[in-house]
Amino acid sequence: MTTGWKASDIPDQSGRTAVVTGANSGIGLVTARELARRGARVVLACRSEQRGKEAAAGITREVPGALVEFTPLDLADLSSIRDFADSYPYDRLDLLINNAGVMALPYGRTADGFETQFGVNHLGHFALTGLLLPHLLRTPAARVVTVSSGLHALSNIDIGDLNSERNYRRWIAYGRSKTANLLFTHALAARLATAGSDVVAAAAHPGYASTNLQSAGVRMEGRRAAERIVELGNRIIAQPAESGALPTLYAATEPGVQPDSFTGPRIQGWRGAPTKSWRAKWTTNDVASERLWVASEQLTGVTYEGLKT
Repeated sequence: MTTGWKASDIPDQSGRTAVVTGANSGIGLVTARELARRGARVVLACRSEQRGKEAAAGITREVPGALVEFTPLDLADLSSIRDFADSYPYDRLDLLINNAGVMALPYGRTADGFETQFGVNHLGHFALTGLLLPHLLRTPAARVVTVSSGLHALSNIDIGDLNSERNYRRWIAYGRSKTANLLFTHALAARLATAGSDVVAAAAHPGYASTNLQSAGVRMEGRRAAERIVELGNRIIAQPAESGALPTLYAATEPGVQPDSFTGPRIQGWRGAPTKSWRAKWTTNDVASERLWVASEQLTGVTYEGLKT
């Protein structure tokens, strides 16, 4: 890979359609903006209507003529995911960017009873991808890019306790959800290959990027001192969201990106231009990825028609 790859290296995206989850702020917003800058039609899939519409307006101000639109999507609610997929207005879908996520939250549950981090970070995107699969399969050279994290290294999944009911530790649960993202990508890439599809399933991670993701958990608990520490780290150590979005943009647009690849920042996995990233061996385990896939289908009720093994 080219060590100096930057947003201006994104190939022309005219005529292509992208869905970016969590596109109202941080890495998702930058990803949506830069795809629109290069000519793509971008659907901002966000939980908050106000923030989603504000993001769309902001992109339009910065990129006159940008083709952007907001559509509500709450990844913590399967009914919202189904509504989004049912109302998707376009025949083609070139890029599905599974970006939205939550980090290190106090224990909670989604509308469907799943532990929040596992439910939003993995199951929500598993369901969304499956429901949008017909659009992806009919679009030549489509891609699914799922945003994981270097912190997947904190833990493998526990297939017997996917909802962390026995012992909840917020950072371990986060690591498990990010491992689940990589196992999902591994299994999806294998199924697409078996089906003879040219859809590419890849993964990326931003390194340490300054977004509101890090502070959400401590803010929910009113831990002001911890929140200030996180904000200080974002200012001093983290790279800006513009840099953090580059691995995702590379995986989504660069020619020759391989199925089941994992792209991250070049410098020790924390910052810098996109490059091939280290990943734990357990994230390419065929048995684990298959068991998670089967469990995810059962939990969400979403089956991937056309990709049966």
